[in-house]
Amino acid sequence: MKVIKNYLYNAGYQILLMFAPLITTPYVSRVLGAHAYGINTYTNGWVTFFYLMGQMGITLYGNREVAYHRDDKYERSQTFWGIEILQLGTITIALIAYLAAVFLFSTTFKEYYLLQTLWIVAAGLDVSWYFMGMEDFKKTVTRNTIVKLISIALIFMLVRTEADLWKYVLLLGLAQVGGNVTLWPYLRNSIQWVPIKEWHPLKHFYPSLLLFIPTITTQIYLVVNKLMLGKIGQPTALGQFDFADKIVKLVLAVVTATGTVMLPHVANKYANGDVKGIRTSLYSSFDFVTAMSVPMMFGLMAISSKFAPWFLGAEYVDTGRIIFLEAPVILFIAWSNVTGTQYLMPVNRVKEYTLSVTAGAVVNIIGNLFLIEPYSANGAAIATVISEFAVTAVQLYFVRTTISRRMLFKDLWRYLLSGLIMYFVVLRLNEIMKMNIINLAAQVIIGAVVYLLCILVFRAPIVKRAKQILADRQ
Repeated sequence: MKVIKNYLYNAGYQILLMFAPLITTPYVSRVLGAHAYGINTYTNGWVTFFYLMGQMGITLYGNREVAYHRDDKYERSQTFWGIEILQLGTITIALIAYLAAVFLFSTTFKEYYLLQTLWIVAAGLDVSWYFMGMEDFKKTVTRNTIVKLISIALIFMLVRTEADLWKYVLLLGLAQVGGNVTLWPYLRNSIQWVPIKEWHPLKHFYPSLLLFIPTITTQIYLVVNKLMLGKIGQPTALGQFDFADKIVKLVLAVVTATGTVMLPHVANKYANGDVKGIRTSLYSSFDFVTAMSVPMMFGLMAISSKFAPWFLGAEYVDTGRIIFLEAPVILFIAWSNVTGTQYLMPVNRVKEYTLSVTAGAVVNIIGNLFLIEPYSANGAAIATVISEFAVTAVQLYFVRTTISRRMLFKDLWRYLLSGLIMYFVVLRLNEIMKMNIINLAAQVIIGAVVYLLCILVFRAPIVKRAKQILADRQ
């Protein structure tokens, strides 16, 4: 039940993240336009590399290490101080390197590059990894919710024209800094002071560096398509792609919330030698994310053509096609979230995880080189799908000796068939109905009902598990 509660907290926040763009994105896309928004995307893509270099693999490493030692207050306090001092040191180096790069090499967008510096500062103050390791998601979710609501209000109040792009960039950066600062007071009752001589921050450097490799590699194939599209294509195409990518990833976030919850949970089981419990958790988690991701993928594909221009504005007609092409990553990332984030990472099989995301990065770069020039943003979407499939395939190969792939996929047909039936129903409704908020809600509800009826008819395992949970609650 603790895992379920943590998932509901995290999923609830992810739903907030989904609804926030429903409020802000139509406004921002029209006020700033695709060109100005593309500038934000491009400059933020570069700062992302620097703050990830500063964080190394500390977010994942800290999460896992706190989970390993959370039953001993002194050991977890010692772990916290050592990791946080290491993080502050590496982030400071990254900040200096970023500012040097901006002043030495930047000829355009310099003011936006400087505003993006706040993201690096926020990374140095981030201690959310500690609370995730403690499986205390209530605090991080509450903090993020308050900050998100304040930032939404300020965007509407202060961002009024394309010239206000700097305000938009500033608000996003300040939201990150403010959100991370608000977590620090919660540490007072959770950790204790440890003498500085016992922190030993450098002992955490090498293992976090090992996790940095898959972290930065993952970001390469998440960000490189935008950077390559910005160089090979035009800012307008980049703006089209970025909005499509954000919509797809926001839908996906509800599913991948399981990874954030399960990583410390599995890590703690691994530390206690509960191998059977790990496998049971993973089979259940894989079935759950499949049941969730299939209808999200097909549903988004069904409404994409009319949804994009209605939601974003008339100049975003092409974004609908990009959403349609990129939607399959919802399923592939959901699967790799289980095999990678929920299994390979917490049981310390970092080498295999690194090889899988490296394969995805290589495939993504090659795909972009061949697909962006002839197909522009559509090519970037196709390259993204191919790269995510590559990551999933490699991870499934690595877990073949410890996790039964037949067990993972034996009921997949039930979900895919249910999702396909739902797709054609929603697609037909989308074709005959004018797009507005009421009709969109009707399509979502009808699609959900059709999918639920289908998985009941096909006796999908998720139905049995739901009944068991309800029975246990009673």
